[in-house]
Amino acid sequence: MKQESKQQEKPEWLKVTYSQKKVDQMNTLLSGLNLNTVCAEANCPNLGECFGSGTAAFMILGPNCTRACRFCDVPHGHPRPVDLAEPLHVAQAAKRLGLSHIVVTSVDRDDLPDLGADQFVQTIKALRQITPETTIEVLTPDFQGKTEQLDKIIAAEPDVFNHNMETVRSITPKVRHRATYATSLRVLQYVKEHASTKTFVKTGIMLGLGEKDAEVYQLMDDLRDINIDFLTIGQYVQPSAKHYQLREWVPLERYQKYYHEAKIRGFKFIASSPLVRSSYKAKEELLAVYGK
Repeated sequence: MKQESKQQEKPEWLKVTYSQKKVDQMNTLLSGLNLNTVCAEANCPNLGECFGSGTAAFMILGPNCTRACRFCDVPHGHPRPVDLAEPLHVAQAAKRLGLSHIVVTSVDRDDLPDLGADQFVQTIKALRQITPETTIEVLTPDFQGKTEQLDKIIAAEPDVFNHNMETVRSITPKVRHRATYATSLRVLQYVKEHASTKTFVKTGIMLGLGEKDAEVYQLMDDLRDINIDFLTIGQYVQPSAKHYQLREWVPLERYQKYYHEAKIRGFKFIASSPLVRSSYKAKEELLAVYGK
């Protein structure tokens, strides 16, 4: 079927309002510490709500990604040198904001010998030292499936290890650059098998790329076969006309159906709705598991 060149109009549920003053205050704090957030870099629809409440998902290792996935709005380009002060700045920002839970993610850094793993470790260590009560979630690249890099992050014992599958097997080659369905599944399996029992393992997918129900259920089964704990399901929003063509705005009923199917399969926590993103209200998953 021929793709349409015109982007579909965003539905009403995606047209959110927020306090620009609070967003400006958050941006001032982050820029003062030379930090990036995936909230802004990926043009997340929840930016206003999260910034307005004083929370953010910090994106380390610079704003430019070495990959060019067709669904993603993070800039692709020549990466900057690693900022060795960045882990400290992330911890300082978390302390100033009084965060009880922080998400640390990154661009892909295929140019680095360690693929960026050491910066994750140093950031976790800085957070543990400066704001020890803050729980930590890392949302990592696939590190090309290299277990020696995964071992470094596993040893740092984040509270949640997150790596996104992004979509079902058949669509993965159409929207992901270098990353594969099999590699992402192996990354999640390796972490689940080798991490501390205190570390929960999480992944997320987008809807609206052309996936079928049976493919989503197969993905859920693949994840539960390796005992993945948390699953997030949200709506793909096409960033621009040059990105992968949105196939549909998925109705709420389907999110509800997927939620129930995931619950039947035994995930410890599921978030399934159009505005859900990997790091959106991430603290809630831990509160749900701990019964608070």
